[in-house]
Amino acid sequence: MGSSKTSRRGLKICCAATAIFLVILAIVVTTLALTVFKPKNPKITLYPQGLENIGFGLGGFTNGTMNATIGMVVAINNPNYGRFKFKNTTSFVNYRGDVVAEVPIEQSLVPAHGKVNISTSADFMVDRLISNPSFWSDVLAGSVNFTTDATVHGKVTLLNILKLHASVPSTCDISVFIKSQSVKSTCKTKIKL
Repeated sequence: MGSSKTSRRGLKICCAATAIFLVILAIVVTTLALTVFKPKNPKITLYPQGLENIGFGLGGFTNGTMNATIGMVVAINNPNYGRFKFKNTTSFVNYRGDVVAEVPIEQSLVPAHGKVNISTSADFMVDRLISNPSFWSDVLAGSVNFTTDATVHGKVTLLNILKLHASVPSTCDISVFIKSQSVKSTCKTKIKL
């Protein structure tokens, strides 16, 4: 009779210790998920490298098409604890509501707390750009402003265990200053899991 009381008492102690351990574990996991492992927005910066190519299509400058290719480096800085592998995508460059260029971005892997530089080129449709009525007044004013839109789709891998689908929409404002021949870009990103 005495041994059944001790075994029940031992069982109660074991269940209580297990319950306390599980509660503490749940608190630790929740705290880490909401603080340390909380997804942070990646930082994207565009660096134009210079004119690579200029081309004229049927009819030359006046009644044909004119394209220009500008080399660019897209720098992606990942402040997260998970790596991000994304698929090929295309960014569109807009000038006052009109798409004037396309920028292909090849698939890549951005390591956790890492940075990746992706070389690409922006293929500008110059005829669309100069046919915009505001273009020449912006050039004479000294700056031409563009916006880029891209959504990058891929997978986030956290601690080589957890894999989540994610998308990162990005919008960049690019100002080209004519007189100083400089470019300033600011980008906004927001990770969506």
